[in-house]
Amino acid sequence: MTVNDDSFTNWKNREEIAESMIPIIGKLHRERDVTVLLHSRSLVNKSVVSILKTHRFARQIAGEELSVTETLPFLQALTALDLGPSQIDIGMLAATYKSDDRGLSVAEFTAEAVAGATGANKLEGGAGRDVVLYGFGRIGRLVARLLIEKAGSGNGLRLRAIVVRGGGEADLVKRASLLRRDSIHGQFQGTITVDEESSTIFANGNAIKVIYANDPSEVDYTAYGIKDAILIDNTGKWRDREGLSKHLRPGIDKVVLTAPGKGDVPNIVHGVNHDTIKPDEQILSCASCTTNAIVPPLKAMDDEYGVLRGHVETVHSFTNDQNLLDNYHKADRRGRSAPLNMVITETGAASAVAKALPDLKAPITGSSIRVPVPDVSIAILSLRLGRETSREEVLDYLREVSLHSPLKRQIDFTTAPDAVSMDFVGSRHASIVDAGATKVDGDNAILYLWYDNEFGYSCQVIRVVQHVSGVEYPTYPAPAV
Repeated sequence: MTVNDDSFTNWKNREEIAESMIPIIGKLHRERDVTVLLHSRSLVNKSVVSILKTHRFARQIAGEELSVTETLPFLQALTALDLGPSQIDIGMLAATYKSDDRGLSVAEFTAEAVAGATGANKLEGGAGRDVVLYGFGRIGRLVARLLIEKAGSGNGLRLRAIVVRGGGEADLVKRASLLRRDSIHGQFQGTITVDEESSTIFANGNAIKVIYANDPSEVDYTAYGIKDAILIDNTGKWRDREGLSKHLRPGIDKVVLTAPGKGDVPNIVHGVNHDTIKPDEQILSCASCTTNAIVPPLKAMDDEYGVLRGHVETVHSFTNDQNLLDNYHKADRRGRSAPLNMVITETGAASAVAKALPDLKAPITGSSIRVPVPDVSIAILSLRLGRETSREEVLDYLREVSLHSPLKRQIDFTTAPDAVSMDFVGSRHASIVDAGATKVDGDNAILYLWYDNEFGYSCQVIRVVQHVSGVEYPTYPAPAV
């Protein structure tokens, strides 16, 4: 048999193993509300090839490829346990098992590692929490996709309604079509139908009422059976407490803004300061996509090295706020054609750092350039550190943070030498450290941080909503503190 034959036979064997994993992953998700991860990447509803690619990607962050033959036994061991709602990382189980020298079997080790999610310790699935989307643009539709994807057993977040302004004839059909097809993020994974008579979109069995209103005061949510809901405002029209309080009507319990909040509205970056949210806080902001991209690595660097000062330059994809062709715009430069120009503009991300990281005393400045790409941006974070270090030490540290720290869902890591922006479309992390571009000279470090300013940010929004709703399930094995 030739080397080529061996390689192909090996591939077919791995395909067969990955295929056997799919029903196990699906059943755990549907029946027990367990999300199976591989190095923080969900394997739920993934194809055979996607599962194999996710295993192969482990070499980018862990240094070596992870085989399905290594992870399957851990997945099988989970089926024998009395699991409650949780997220379980079989990649981390496999990695930590390798370094364990106690001679435990896979079943014994797995049972110990996820003990917090089993038996008397397990969480009991609740009745779920209603969610309303106010606005259905780029972020609104991606948040909708994520909510539908994460419906799981039905005990978590439930997208009940979308509030939009009326758009004329066939409005519902057109909005459903935009949810079904996306030029950047591809086709919706599932089925979508509409019932115009009841003004309802059905997405993977989820009935989503489309409510038409020009102002929050026009909506009676209780008339649709909505109660104690979390409303996600995707319009950005109201950004202070007074304006956002308009949403606090019967049926709505909390308001989450997908833009930087003003005044005393808390700006939350999940993974960094979400645990500071007061239980009785009804209004909060998820800050901006750029703030979410830079704050987690900034915190990581400050924790290890200390940060004396910094500057962030964002090279940002154009947004819907800009013009396709030169035309009037109230802001400077943004009236010039977005697909044809690099456009210098301001960013509030640097000043927003203080809200998310109040203990960081270092001054952080920032500026931004909009460029002719539709999605994925890069933040160039230049830091003066509290001590001298080396490029190798910084990269080893950030790789470890991306794998094992509480920030592993926020910070990703890539060593791909040919990585470009489109490679990160669909990334669920707040930002991705580009190892090849990293510069370190004594106490100066420059980090290049890719981020999907649409999808990665939407994932951060969902994490905040899960946290305030009480359905943010714990992850096992628990990350190192």
